Amino acid sequence: MAPNTNSTDKQPLAAKAPNSLKVFVGYDSREDVAYQVCRHSLLKRSSIPLEVIPLKQSELREAGLYTRERGPTESTEFSFTRFLTPYLAGYEGWAMFVDCDFVYLGDLAEMLAMAPTDDDDKYAIMCVKHEYTPKEGTKMDGVVQTAYPRKNWSSMVLYNCAHPKNRILTPQLVSSESGAFLHRFMWLEEQEIGSVPFTWNFLVGHNKLEDQEDPTALPKAIHYTCGGPWFQAYKDCEFADIWLNELKELQTELAQDQQIEFIELKEMNKANKMLLEA
Repeated sequence: MAPNTNSTDKQPLAAKAPNSLKVFVGYDSREDVAYQVCRHSLLKRSSIPLEVIPLKQSELREAGLYTRERGPTESTEFSFTRFLTPYLAGYEGWAMFVDCDFVYLGDLAEMLAMAPTDDDDKYAIMCVKHEYTPKEGTKMDGVVQTAYPRKNWSSMVLYNCAHPKNRILTPQLVSSESGAFLHRFMWLEEQEIGSVPFTWNFLVGHNKLEDQEDPTALPKAIHYTCGGPWFQAYKDCEFADIWLNELKELQTELAQDQQIEFIELKEMNKANKMLLEA
């Protein structure tokens, strides 16, 4: 049974938490379980505080922050909402966006350490600069696969939210600019885009373990870009076992939490009964 904890993720904006990294995860209503597993893997392995925030299109629309009509090439509900990351972070500090179809095996502190300090405007963003052309015509649950320059660069991005160039990313612009402008980062110069090792956005079916510095190590972050084991057609894909193990661990933790809540409620009712009888 897939976990569903939507009730705890009501807001697209994060509550205030000092000294933490905001991580906006692209949320698609068809893939709640993918979001839950991604979130679990991020929090489990991070040595720094994280605010993991589901980027839900429906909530952004209700808040008047996203008005774009869905186009035929948008394979997910977060195809364009991802570019609201600097705005949602208040144009302050570093924040990250990541697609929900990731599972993290590395500590985000390691990747964040690659970024310049907050007052250094060398890079407006940092990402894995893939050279990737999809072989398949469709992905996930039959949606059309599209090819374009800088494909998959925007699937995981560290944003220097205070960088002057990122001020252009307003709700109005994100709701109206072309897909090419946004996904190719056309508001930036090449030298303003920093590079992250590909092991932090390891594309299943494209990247190879032997191409890593340590070919015996698992990637830092696995990206099931064409579809993951939460879809029947991809239940046996490469690294499916890693994602399924993460899901199993999450389900176990949720079951334990529910059991603890039940015991606490039972004890509370018992205490109330004793008070009434006294």
